[in-house]
Amino acid sequence: MLLLNHSEYNLECGTDEAGRGCLAGPVTAAAVILPKDFKNLILNDSKQLSEKKRTLLKPVIEEESICFGVSHVFQEEIDTINILNASILAMHQAIENLNTIPEFIIVDGNKFKPFKNIPYETIIKGDGKYLSIAAASILAKTYRDKYMDKIHEEFPMYNWKQNKGYPTKEHRAAIKKYGITKYHRKSFRLMPEQLKLGF
Repeated sequence: MLLLNHSEYNLECGTDEAGRGCLAGPVTAAAVILPKDFKNLILNDSKQLSEKKRTLLKPVIEEESICFGVSHVFQEEIDTINILNASILAMHQAIENLNTIPEFIIVDGNKFKPFKNIPYETIIKGDGKYLSIAAASILAKTYRDKYMDKIHEEFPMYNWKQNKGYPTKEHRAAIKKYGITKYHRKSFRLMPEQLKLGF
């Protein structure tokens, strides 16, 4: 499917996050402003693409975008302000990291908070509809995966290199066996059979 530009604005920023449903690690957001004439036949929602294609697209987006920004919000803050607020904060920080101020912001999903005085629109499944949101989804996912690969070296028994912190059977079995780490989100339901773990 060929994705589109969304509006008449020249400096339209798309933003998206990755890692919202994970049990460990940060929620990571990216913001991307693409040129109006940007085209790419492979670019799509990161969840629809293989790791190989995401890895190929990352440098293309970084080199061909007008600008991009990425931000991690870590587990301590997620536990303090909750995952929805942490996701929005990550998107705000990613937009703040842009070296060009956008004229308009399009956001994947249905929740956002105003960023400065810039008009915005939330779009459900926007990462499968609009180029700049799809590009942001690729950067958010690849930067977060790289971070999870790095902390995997510290705690290989959880196999974050493979599961990226998502609640897979393997990840939950490792939590049951080894307990939790400093990277786990303590406010999340880490084990399905328990409403609350004792920390």
